[in-house]
Amino acid sequence: MPGTKEITLGSLQFDCRIDGNESDELLILLHGFPETSIMWRTLMADLAPMGFYCVAPNMRGYSKNACPRGKKQYSVEKLSQDVLDLANSLGKTRFHIIAHDWGAVIGWYLAYHHSSNILSYSALSVPHLKGFFEALQTDADQQERSKYIKMLVIPFVAEYTIRKNDFKLFRKLWKHSSEEELEDYLATFREKKVLTAALNYYRANFGKSRTEDIGDIEVPTLFIWGNKDMAIGAKGVTLGHQYMKGPYTFLELEAGHWLIQTDYDKIKPAIVKHLSAHKTAPENN
Repeated sequence: MPGTKEITLGSLQFDCRIDGNESDELLILLHGFPETSIMWRTLMADLAPMGFYCVAPNMRGYSKNACPRGKKQYSVEKLSQDVLDLANSLGKTRFHIIAHDWGAVIGWYLAYHHSSNILSYSALSVPHLKGFFEALQTDADQQERSKYIKMLVIPFVAEYTIRKNDFKLFRKLWKHSSEEELEDYLATFREKKVLTAALNYYRANFGKSRTEDIGDIEVPTLFIWGNKDMAIGAKGVTLGHQYMKGPYTFLELEAGHWLIQTDYDKIKPAIVKHLSAHKTAPENN
């Protein structure tokens, strides 16, 4: 049954949405920016009956009691460790990941650095990080698409710009979201510390961490990308394919960045097929 659960990891308490039976195979869903775990509720309801225990945390910075101060607290290493600790707290050492946007950044990092823990990975929108960062350095199209990041990393200016006119800028990004999602997003980001924490994902990791320090991926991976994505161009996607050395499925859609909201009917069957192919027996979980 769907519900919520507070999971304490050290000094941080994460607000999580859950669905399914705790004894089933663990599936962790990681949201992106600027969203919360509510984006996954429909998918969780569809996947739980397949024998998955679905857990979607409001990630570090988005949970009201998991907002440590300082951008160093939001390095990809710490964000990834949160996921490993979350699984461990549930008594699981191996699990599946479905992730979008910044969640996908964390997912790629885990799939490379902690591959033995990952049963399968489904990435939405963000390609293999080495391919993306190579495109960011060399491809004019990707550089143009990523210009917004320059604003997001400026302290105070970014916060002021985003909060202006009751999050008018974010509301444009949320135009495909339901009223329930919109209310949840606004309630989350109206917390002053949450917005700064979410922006610290960018401030801590662009050019200052091991975010792009990943290589060949052996974990069974599904990557879904919309070719009308305003933030992710084709070059990084193409460059990323060369690093996929394990079972790999690539699905390109005539779609934008907010795939769950706009193309759920195409995404769901691809994810179901991928998870079904890499589901393990309960005793191996």
